[in-house]
Amino acid sequence: MLQLTCTKLVLFTVAGVIVQIIGLSLFVFGFFPVKPSLSGASGPESFYEPICDIVENRNVTTLHPGQLKHLYQELSGIPPSFDRLILMVIDGLPAEFILGKDGQPPSKKFMEAMPYTQSLLASGLAIGYHAKAAPPTVTMPRLKAMVSGAIGGFLDVAFNFNTQALLDDNILEQFFRIGRKMVMLGDETWLKLFPGLFTRHDGVSSFFVKDTVQVDQNVSRHLGYELSKDDWNLLILHYLGLDHVGHIGGRGSVLMPSKLMEMDEVVKMIHSRTMETQENNQQQTLLMVVSDHGMTENGNHGGSSYEETDSLVLVIGLRNHASDYASAIQNTAHQVDIAPTLALLFGVPIPKNNVGVLILEAFDALKDDQQLRALELNSWQLLRLLQEELPGLPCQKFPCDGFSNHQGSCTNECDHSIEMKLCSLYKDAAELHSSWKSKKGSQSSSGKDYSYTVAAYYKFLKSASEWLSRRTTEKPVSLLAVGVATMFISCAMLLSLIFGLVRDVYLPANRQISNSTDSTERWSLVDKFVLGVILILIISMGSSSMVEEEHYIWHFVLSTYYLLLLRKSAQSLTTIGMQNSFSLFKGEKRKNYLWLPFVIMLLISGRILRGWHQGGVNWTGLPDISKWLEQSGSDLVKLVQLISAILVISFSLFALFLVGSKGKLFMMVKFSFLTSGLLVLLHILKYQDDTLASSNFGATLLAQTIYAILGTATLGTVVALPWVIPLTISKMSSNLKILSPSSVFVGIQHNLPVVELRDTLYMSGWAYVIFWCLLQLLLQQPINSTPILLLLLQILASILYYSSDGMCYKELVEVAALYYLGMAGHFALGNSNTLATIDVAGAFIGISSHSTLLSGILMFIITYASPMFVLLSLVLYISMKTTSYLVIPENADSGNLLMMLLGLPCLVPLGLNSILLTAYTVVLLLMRNHLFVWSVFSPKYLYVCATTVCNYIGVSIVALTGVYTYLVLTIRQRRQVAIINKQR
Repeated sequence: MLQLTCTKLVLFTVAGVIVQIIGLSLFVFGFFPVKPSLSGASGPESFYEPICDIVENRNVTTLHPGQLKHLYQELSGIPPSFDRLILMVIDGLPAEFILGKDGQPPSKKFMEAMPYTQSLLASGLAIGYHAKAAPPTVTMPRLKAMVSGAIGGFLDVAFNFNTQALLDDNILEQFFRIGRKMVMLGDETWLKLFPGLFTRHDGVSSFFVKDTVQVDQNVSRHLGYELSKDDWNLLILHYLGLDHVGHIGGRGSVLMPSKLMEMDEVVKMIHSRTMETQENNQQQTLLMVVSDHGMTENGNHGGSSYEETDSLVLVIGLRNHASDYASAIQNTAHQVDIAPTLALLFGVPIPKNNVGVLILEAFDALKDDQQLRALELNSWQLLRLLQEELPGLPCQKFPCDGFSNHQGSCTNECDHSIEMKLCSLYKDAAELHSSWKSKKGSQSSSGKDYSYTVAAYYKFLKSASEWLSRRTTEKPVSLLAVGVATMFISCAMLLSLIFGLVRDVYLPANRQISNSTDSTERWSLVDKFVLGVILILIISMGSSSMVEEEHYIWHFVLSTYYLLLLRKSAQSLTTIGMQNSFSLFKGEKRKNYLWLPFVIMLLISGRILRGWHQGGVNWTGLPDISKWLEQSGSDLVKLVQLISAILVISFSLFALFLVGSKGKLFMMVKFSFLTSGLLVLLHILKYQDDTLASSNFGATLLAQTIYAILGTATLGTVVALPWVIPLTISKMSSNLKILSPSSVFVGIQHNLPVVELRDTLYMSGWAYVIFWCLLQLLLQQPINSTPILLLLLQILASILYYSSDGMCYKELVEVAALYYLGMAGHFALGNSNTLATIDVAGAFIGISSHSTLLSGILMFIITYASPMFVLLSLVLYISMKTTSYLVIPENADSGNLLMMLLGLPCLVPLGLNSILLTAYTVVLLLMRNHLFVWSVFSPKYLYVCATTVCNYIGVSIVALTGVYTYLVLTIRQRRQVAIINKQR
């Protein structure tokens, strides 16, 4: 086998990463394609039965909008029920706030917050629906579902931050074709989805979640004017404030009741003005109040829990009245049902890709034949969609053949396939409808015939809608296979590099010190457990419950690891024996007593982190430390936040100020980080408040100042320090003792700047640690300041414990354990495998104008705070790890040194992530037809992909820092040697 060199290691590592990126891209684009849709828009053909052997070609492009409107009315057989529509979207409003839950009315505080809306429900003037929204529960795909009736692809969650024009058929385009005028006020997502359709508009950005006031006032300030105008047919009002209140303070925010009262006043104003308008000019106006999604207790959304998918549809202005309050609040529907309902109420064709079922109660004022006609048109539209999805549909020629030969023909066939079942259901409904029409007006006609026909239509519509909604797109098997195979190759490459590095570099070094090391201790129980954890993780991936509650696995792994370390430390103390108790504080044996405090610190901090957030999906309601603090009041949260922030800043700066050098650069770096820490404390005291109502220029400017100082100080330290550190046996760490890099074999210093390299990396490592801690204190929720402190303590305790171990091959185990710490910390900060726990609020701190790129970067920094923290701390780990194993042959070169220092710290995170990524890719492929593929497994895969990106970035920073520092020091050393030689 070829000897591994530094050049080969770099080339093969880069190649392995590139291969992995290619394989991942192939799989993602194959598994998550943009959901296919029928091109074009519905036209007059929508009002005819599906044609089987010929394609109806009715060219309507030359028709004037007025002519097209008249044609639609003539063909539909259903007169438009309303002249104008007001669509009021209250972003993030759970239906539970208005309609209650499980048949019970809403809580008293919500009832009192919306008295006018509740009076409309009580009097029967409004009917409410719990409208189930499909995941992902973010705004853009949910708006698409409302207006097109189609359920988009899963990756729409990514497009939510960069909305493009909607190309699918939708009711707004249908309104536009028949000349209806539209006005939009509120979320600018509408303007991006439907550019050029609105006569007037005033859009606001939906991503400044700290703004709960201006974002809604900007809508309401136009409301009086628009209600007085009669030149529009559709008025869209999209209020964002309630969603922002949820992101800031959750469902229980003190701002929630006042925001609901504000929305209630808007409903009151609209309803009162529309009632006056209808009395004066006989124009019929329908007010529909909807929400795009709900929210969790923490105010987030994006997942598939009941709290997130429980959206609202409140219909005000129907001519029929609900019989009682219970019947007005206990109705259910799907969000996609809005599109066909509005299309038929306003006399336009149902959008082509709609999978929704019309809400029949909205048509109660129509005659029986008109209601059946509405159901028939909805059935024809879904039948056309089924014919496209199932080309071999047995009933494809049924409308052409008539009804006479199909009585009972599918009775036995319906059980054979979904095609036959849907065919049978449609035929039954069509035959009953035909029978009802033939009996209409005769004595044999009865209400039962009508009820049977409605029930038959609904049975077909519900079955077809359910099948179309959950149908998985056919995936290109060959593309997926290539992607998985490529990832396997990449995984094999990275793992072979790790084994080769251990074989060619680390094991030879170990043989140099084998005489002083007990060989039986080389692979202890701790080491075997750390390496065996990967098997536990792979096995757990196949269970949806384990995926949802993955935090339990990481906390178990870390707790078990710390207990094993405690056991190992106790055994070491026992082995020493009491007879040497008076000599333990001399020489190297002193380190045995230093292990125990570190392990105890790891156990205590790990236990607190485990109980800080009750993460996951199913047990989020269980008590935890963060909930207890929040329930105790904001003052206690603020106090805990300040104490944690002060401790983090003090401890980090103390370690930095212990550095003995007094050069100008060192003093400038210390002063910069001290200034940044004080500014972060100022931001916490003055601006970082849960009840902050709006964006603040002072807060934005202060945050931008912190970004600038922190970035300059960190980058300046890493870039400039290698150029100014003295090229002698450095004494800068002499005051640090246990916090300093360990001893180094001085013999090789004549050829390689090892001491300067480690001292420089020590300073750079602390710069990264301080930078990341201060950044997280600025961006994270106030309740997460203590976990940041605990993560810092755990990382430092781990590094100090590892720095005293002379067995260099154990870097494989140590780096793996640090990687596990990063993942456990990820969940300890409140993250989970559902999109709902992504913290959106902090992603706009310091941003003065909306930027998808900058907000996305900040969101990534907040979400992956812990894994990136661990990766950046590897620079500190490299500098503090003992280098006694560098007693290697005298011909040691820079390649050997760099491989020893950087090899495993860079390769182990890549290798572990590669194993998990490849394994979960296979799991996702096997689960592609699972019931929870889109609600559980797919969100988890997005997190796995994002974790992969995090590893790429973190490892790149560590590698580039090490290589850059070494190259600069080498250049300086050679210059200094050349100068000395000239002087001689």
